[in-house]
Amino acid sequence: MNMKKHTLVAAACAFSLMAVAQNDSTRSKKTDTLRIGNMLIIKKEWHRQAPKTECCRLTARKKHSSDNTNWLIVDLGVNQIHDLTSYPITQPSNPAIRVAPGATEDWFDRNDKKSINVNLWLFMQRISIVKDVLNLKYGLGLELNNYRYTQPIRFQPDPARVYYVYPYQYTIRKNKLAADYLTIPLMLNVNFKPKDKDRGFGFSAGLSAGYLYSSRQKLVTSVGGKEKVRDDLGLRPIKLSYIAELNLGPVKLYGSLATQSMFRNGLDQTPYNVGFRFSYW
Repeated sequence: MNMKKHTLVAAACAFSLMAVAQNDSTRSKKTDTLRIGNMLIIKKEWHRQAPKTECCRLTARKKHSSDNTNWLIVDLGVNQIHDLTSYPITQPSNPAIRVAPGATEDWFDRNDKKSINVNLWLFMQRISIVKDVLNLKYGLGLELNNYRYTQPIRFQPDPARVYYVYPYQYTIRKNKLAADYLTIPLMLNVNFKPKDKDRGFGFSAGLSAGYLYSSRQKLVTSVGGKEKVRDDLGLRPIKLSYIAELNLGPVKLYGSLATQSMFRNGLDQTPYNVGFRFSYW
């Protein structure tokens, strides 16, 4: 009887050891992984005969498709001005900020075909908010604006004002005002085809802040040749704008509208521009 009990106990112990060994074997076949940033550490099953260097391997985890950077984007468009100035202009109390008496809207007629806007965006970054469909988009670049006037007007830096050069003095053959800004755009982007970059479809809207780092007026006269004046010429140093873009696959459009007049000398002229954007997405 005792012999039978010992036999049963030994059999139960052997069965338990076999079960534990089987669980350990099953557990050893599982692959353990550990993520550290963009690195993925994979621990594999290995035997005593295998070199220890094969027990694990490192792989780089792919970045999410929404973490995109688009380098060197070019915009090409035209500049326009929405003139809300009340003519004749009432001179402000500060004599250093004024416009010559007798100014009319005709003074500021422009050649729209030659009033060109070129933007050079050093980069645009897009970060996913909701499954690559709703994204945050921002960047850094240069806005280069040229305004070509058909009338012989001149912008005077100090005091900041504009005046009309009468025809009997001399003829101005070319009259260009340039205003260049270092700009940071910030937009919300909606991408309806996040998996198809080549045939993307969506839009973006937001705001931009620009700092006037260069402004000048270039004149070509009938008597004095070329003349270039570098100064702020009455322009505001900061330009805040509403911005938008439309992605129609291979065709991309952009637009910008300033929140206030670009001048601080009594003129209420708000600039805006539209054109084509050449970018990857």
